[in-house]
Amino acid sequence: MNWKKWYRECVLCPRECGVDRLSGRRGFCGQTASLKVARAALHMWEEPCISGTRGSGTVFFTGCHLGCVFCQNGQISRGGAGKEISILRLAEIFMELQQKGAHNINLVTPTHFVPQIVEALRISRKMGLCIPIVYNTGGFEKVDTLELLDGWVDVYLTDFKFMDIHLSRRYAHEEGYSFYAAKALEEMFRQTGKPVFDEDGMMKKGIIVRHMVLPGQSMDSRKIIDYLYETYGNQVYISLMNQYTPSGSLEKYPELDQKVKTKVYERLVQYMIRKGVENAFVQEGQTAEESFIPDFDGEGV
Repeated sequence: MNWKKWYRECVLCPRECGVDRLSGRRGFCGQTASLKVARAALHMWEEPCISGTRGSGTVFFTGCHLGCVFCQNGQISRGGAGKEISILRLAEIFMELQQKGAHNINLVTPTHFVPQIVEALRISRKMGLCIPIVYNTGGFEKVDTLELLDGWVDVYLTDFKFMDIHLSRRYAHEEGYSFYAAKALEEMFRQTGKPVFDEDGMMKKGIIVRHMVLPGQSMDSRKIIDYLYETYGNQVYISLMNQYTPSGSLEKYPELDQKVKTKVYERLVQYMIRKGVENAFVQEGQTAEESFIPDFDGEGV
């Protein structure tokens, strides 16, 4: 693959900026064509079938093409924390994580660097990389970009953040989020099919759809649960998250300056059960306090 051609007039994400990132210009994601990674380390706080007992080999890429106003990881999505590295160095990082015992390689917010990631995966497979690849995304994806990953990605760990176009316009400046998230999920399912697990209960292939409940938006959460179950049944896993924590500047969004009430979350869990959802992950306890990743300081890069 000639990865550079994808950056001359970048349309990797649905925003289709058309920016020449090779020349040093920055797209909506805030990044040029220089591959930038904020952190690479074993991570224990994903879903159990991803983190397991040894941890998921997470690689956090700098920048984000969605830009939610309530982002929990603003240090790297908007703050620019990270180091510029080569494709070869990324392949080496994958190998180092495998050698540390990672159950998988977990690519976090990777969309705007997909062509280089594919090249790094090609190199690392020749080096002996043999653990599953997890594509950890906000769900705002183009099918054309996902098609580049066919045969490289084993597990899609994707968000479905909003169904209501008014919510996605207000909180992510994008009315088309649910349209693209649904189309992306179709392509992900085409690539992976039904979930497959190894003898230790680790997901080897399949899809987990995350939805983080927002304050005051439980009806939208119900619409997303309805859509996922009515479209895919129990062929995908739903991860219903209660970890929303107010962060950043929310003066213009006072309704978000609070946590989700426990009773609201519990009612949504019961709603899933009544709906017939069997394959799901739910959160308990103080997950809001545990949701942040400490210090994006280039660890492991």
